[in-house]
Amino acid sequence: MTPAVLRTVEEVKTWAAGLRREGRRLALVPTMGYLHEGHLSLIREGRRRADVVAVSLFVNPTQFGPREDLSRYPRDFEGDLAKCGAAGADVVFAPGPEAMYPPGYQTYVEVTDVSQGLCGARRPGHFRGVATIVTQLLALFRPEVALFGEKDYQQLQVIRALNRDLHLGADIVGMPTIREPDGLAMSSRNAYLSPEERQRALSLSRGLRAALTLLQGETRDAAALTGAVRHELAAAGLREDYVELVDAERLTPLDSVAPGQTARLLVAAFSGTTRLIDNMALGG
Repeated sequence: MTPAVLRTVEEVKTWAAGLRREGRRLALVPTMGYLHEGHLSLIREGRRRADVVAVSLFVNPTQFGPREDLSRYPRDFEGDLAKCGAAGADVVFAPGPEAMYPPGYQTYVEVTDVSQGLCGARRPGHFRGVATIVTQLLALFRPEVALFGEKDYQQLQVIRALNRDLHLGADIVGMPTIREPDGLAMSSRNAYLSPEERQRALSLSRGLRAALTLLQGETRDAAALTGAVRHELAAAGLREDYVELVDAERLTPLDSVAPGQTARLLVAAFSGTTRLIDNMALGG
């Protein structure tokens, strides 16, 4: 089945209003396209949780910094459309930038606390752009459920906060990171990696697994847990951006993982010129 394609805000409003009149439950999967199995798992879960699934394919310019890869970001609309249909999406929203940011646009959304540190500190303005486009999409579609991957864990917490604070009413579902058989977290940016860079990028997931093994052996100190990740990055010749142990909900730094506490270990590093992120739940 090929999904219907919507291009304008008015088309979305009309279509979504029809669903509400019919009393049909909607799941929304916001993406920037160049879909991989991680995205498709969200679509399939949306199909399980709702009557209708909509996917947005929009490379959002406001979440890219001046030195970041907006023009290079991979795109494959026809391939994405086919993948959406195969995974069970009913509708694809693929607007141009002018549809979401028309002349005179001046409203932005900022989530203050959980956007601090981590990627928020390294990519100024990034989460302002993410929060703004996701707020627009939730307001337009008014879905009962919206699905996001846990690989972008800080982004997920930003979206949960804005949905709660702005009373947008969606059930925000975080889905587990989908990995390649060798452990590399699936990402659209993996397409940038050379074979050698991809092999070295395995140090992110390898380091996270090493930290989990330490915790299972009752090593709870943050320095030891983050050190396990740093050791793997250094051995592979990756340039660290950050490695941090934080509270899983508030994203505040932790000195250790207390018994019964749910923490998150997050890492960002460069393999060649490509910045990759990954994370893992620890404790709980």
